Amino acid sequence: MNTIKKSETNKLKRTHLYYKYTGFYSFVGQSLKKAIIPIILMIVALIVVDLYVIDFSNLFTYITETYAPLNILLVFLASESFLGLVPPEIFIAWSDKMPQPILYLTLLATLSYVGGIISYFIGKWIFTIPRVFEYMEGKMKKHLKHIRKWGGFLIIVGALLPIPYSMTSMAAGMIHYKFRNYLMFGLLRFVRFYLYAIAIFNLV
Repeated sequence: MNTIKKSETNKLKRTHLYYKYTGFYSFVGQSLKKAIIPIILMIVALIVVDLYVIDFSNLFTYITETYAPLNILLVFLASESFLGLVPPEIFIAWSDKMPQPILYLTLLATLSYVGGIISYFIGKWIFTIPRVFEYMEGKMKKHLKHIRKWGGFLIIVGALLPIPYSMTSMAAGMIHYKFRNYLMFGLLRFVRFYLYAIAIFNLV
């Protein structure tokens, strides 16, 4: 029993040292620093705009009354599947104005998860076309380098932090990262949506 515990402790220590020496912790720290400032600025900007320019509550109420929820959900799925073109926070704010906010928030989180899976398979498809792969490999050099080094931990960071999850998923597909593990780590996408909703629902 003690031998097993000692072995597990040594494994954890080796894992910790690996991520330390390969720069994973500093990468996460830098990502957090980069993310925190834009998030704070976005929140401040939203508050200022809400107070002096547009009443967001009325705006999102108007959107929910004008556009069919299915259309908005499809736009969100497309965004999450192709490089995360529209910030998810906008859709989270929209879900708060729906008749069943938690249901729509869960739908958004599910579509984000599915969008990541689509990105993963786009990455696998890109790998089969040499010219496209060479082009994307140049464009996504940093993501590919990181995911080759850190694998699942980078997927966790991509799922939780405001860094492009679609690009992380695509990179995972391009290097043929184990799909079962990708699906498991990607579930943290739900955690991100619920945590962000706590702040955004109170704001709008």
